Amino acid sequence: MRTLTKTLVTTLAALSLGSAAQAQEVTLKVHHFLPSNSYANTMFIQPWCERIQKESNQRMKCQIYPSMQLGGTPAQLVSQVRNGVVDVIWTLQGYTAGMFPLLEVFELPFMMQDPEATSKAVWDYTQQYALGEFKDMKPLALHVHGDGVFHVIKKPIKSLDDVKGLKLRAPTRLSNKLLSALGATPVAMPVPATSEALAKGVIDGALMPYEVVPSVKLQEMVKFHSETDPAEPAIYTSVFMFAMNKARYEGLPEDLRKVIDRNSGQALSGQIGKTFLAADAEGKKAAAANHFNVIPKAELQRFQAAGQTVTDTWVKDMDGKGHDGKQLLNAARSLITKHSTK
Repeated sequence: MRTLTKTLVTTLAALSLGSAAQAQEVTLKVHHFLPSNSYANTMFIQPWCERIQKESNQRMKCQIYPSMQLGGTPAQLVSQVRNGVVDVIWTLQGYTAGMFPLLEVFELPFMMQDPEATSKAVWDYTQQYALGEFKDMKPLALHVHGDGVFHVIKKPIKSLDDVKGLKLRAPTRLSNKLLSALGATPVAMPVPATSEALAKGVIDGALMPYEVVPSVKLQEMVKFHSETDPAEPAIYTSVFMFAMNKARYEGLPEDLRKVIDRNSGQALSGQIGKTFLAADAEGKKAAAANHFNVIPKAELQRFQAAGQTVTDTWVKDMDGKGHDGKQLLNAARSLITKHSTK
């Protein structure tokens, strides 16, 4: 009888602990660098949080902290999620130069034409080649934005000669190298710093997608928006990561981990890329009173020739780090083609 009673008590205790785990409520601290009214926040991050809350029967929710409200700089977001200061981040890998060298392949000049296909390619490439770069993190999605555009205060960019001598903002190591190759003076800075830099004359313009124009009121600072031929790959794009602290994920009850799993991966990456393309169209509307032009294909060939030096240097850098740079470049291009033809 004593043995039976002890067994019953143990069983009930285990059931009780299991029920408590199933009933656990979780609030994820989500930190990013753009304002709450940015398209990234309203069209992607908030909807994602709403989905996991609904699918978890209200047991898991987000507390979103836009505009670096929890402190630090955009470059510190990766360390914040790795150290468990926050649970989830959204940021550019290029804000932490040198930390994700294998992912840089997608930021090479003229790599991207379709953000949805390229975002899926980034996810697949990372699973095969670059997961080691995500120490203490669980990637939820990896994506790119739409075409990079020249936004300039005083004159449009119609030819390569118009770029020479301009001080232009760019977000990442490779986009800065590209601007140097084009004859401009690159000035590295995150998106939120761009408006003040333009207002103070620190820079003459910026290289960025239309998607972020309204969030930093760029349309009020510049007058000219110069796009590249839409039939050609974009002059540049950036790789973003939506990532979770690995220990936080692994500490969730199994059913909540499954909710996260259902809302992460290749499909989510592609969806975000598609969302950012739609956001570009909305962002362009905010600048409708300004002047627009398209750099024609014939002139763009000069940009492509200059940009090839950036690609060649990256391949050599990867070789020097013990990787096969050409293989990585070909793999990235093949995956983009694979997803573009689906």
